[in-house]
Amino acid sequence: MAALLNKVAEGTVSVDDAVLQLKMEPFKEVEGYARVDMHRGLRQGVPEIIYGAGKTKEQIAGIAKAMLENGQKTVLVTRISRETAEYLRGQGLELDYNELAQTGMMGSMPEITGKGTVVVATGGTSDIPIAEEAAVTAEVLGNEVVRLFDVGVSGMHRLLHNMDTIMSARVIVAVAGMEGALPSVIGGLADCPVIAVPTSVGYGASLGGIAALLSMLNSCASGVSVVNIDNGFGAGYMASMINHI
Repeated sequence: MAALLNKVAEGTVSVDDAVLQLKMEPFKEVEGYARVDMHRGLRQGVPEIIYGAGKTKEQIAGIAKAMLENGQKTVLVTRISRETAEYLRGQGLELDYNELAQTGMMGSMPEITGKGTVVVATGGTSDIPIAEEAAVTAEVLGNEVVRLFDVGVSGMHRLLHNMDTIMSARVIVAVAGMEGALPSVIGGLADCPVIAVPTSVGYGASLGGIAALLSMLNSCASGVSVVNIDNGFGAGYMASMINHI
């Protein structure tokens, strides 16, 4: 976009030709199974991110290649297995795979452009995979991320020991399963927005994360918002949006 506008300013490309180029191919069709949104970065500031679950490894490779070939500097893929990551590498794609988060990143890591720190906290160690998805997403979107794992309410002193980190954050992602109490506690301590992420971690009555979801939706702490069960990506994306305001 910048290069095209510079050419218009220099007079090497006419206004009409520039308008035509902008209208052409706002999406890229990939072999009949995907239409990659090439203008999303222009519209929203963040390019399309590939959700890997339910896609074949061949489809993921085709979409990623189309994005990179059309100028995308960084491509993030979520919810992929190590097998898929190895396949993508075998297709000539340089991929940084995070096994905990089940994410893959291709291209260059962007510079940090967020205004402050995004803190990602978990109630327990079992919540780390979802928290890692949130943390990686926020990092790929240009944020400084601080991880604060295993600080749940069953040992409140662990959280209180990190009050300097909590109070210096610009936005906090609080990830918890079981009864999902962590976001309410953090929401009562922090002076920034808290994004609650219920996880499917817990025994039978946790109902696959529904108990945590309902607890978080009913939080008495102000400033707490909630994303879907196990939606670390959605929380990391929202945290980045807040941190870039």
